[in-house]
Amino acid sequence: MEEFRFLELCVHNAYENMAVDEAITLAIKEGKAPPTLRLYRWRPSAVSIGTFQGMTDEVDLKYCRLNKIDYIRRITGGGAVYHDFEGEVTYSLIVPKGHRLAPSNILKSYKIICGGIIEALKQMKIKAKFRPINDVVTGGKKISGNAQTRRNSCVLQHGTTLLDLDVEVMFSILKVPKEKISDKMIQDVKKSVTSIREVLGRHVEVDELGKALEVGFSKALKIDLIPGALMAQEWADAQRLMKEKYSTTKWNLSR
Repeated sequence: MEEFRFLELCVHNAYENMAVDEAITLAIKEGKAPPTLRLYRWRPSAVSIGTFQGMTDEVDLKYCRLNKIDYIRRITGGGAVYHDFEGEVTYSLIVPKGHRLAPSNILKSYKIICGGIIEALKQMKIKAKFRPINDVVTGGKKISGNAQTRRNSCVLQHGTTLLDLDVEVMFSILKVPKEKISDKMIQDVKKSVTSIREVLGRHVEVDELGKALEVGFSKALKIDLIPGALMAQEWADAQRLMKEKYSTTKWNLSR
């Protein structure tokens, strides 16, 4: 099987997480790093918005500041996402453009890569399927959302797999007028989104999901995951990007 570098489940803040993703694309572009799969969590918990969204339109910044929740703009598209430290595991898969896992047809590439999540859930006895454009669902409910970008001669896809779901906190972070938040609205979300713990009816540990994702991506994508680490240059680029881009007001609040 094709070898991928595997960066095992780790924890960073929002600025480091997004900076590391971009730093890896730079290293792959320069031919210094192999295709890479990484798993990570967000501490503190964070909310990320798509690159074309406006932070103040989507996120209640006052609530975030009071509750020590990071907020950041991604380089990928899509909508606002709440990343709960206790409630999800995020993956990033980065390959050079033209790689077999990332055909030019974007929908097809989403389906291929999301196969890793579907197989991971299968490992946990959860039957799931791909729902265009970029979701994975089980029982008709979303359990994973994904986003993609093509830059630096690479394709980067990252996404979340929900371990747990706190709808009330999610609504408090996202800019939904408080008077519009109702029991019905909360129930509507619960009817359309689910989590691993809800489906299985038991407390699933983060490490169990992490291991399932490792096995799932390897099996579905036919890749041999070789444990590795960021190179010194990648970490230096990540620190630079974090300082000059991802932690700045200019980047996060520019739209």
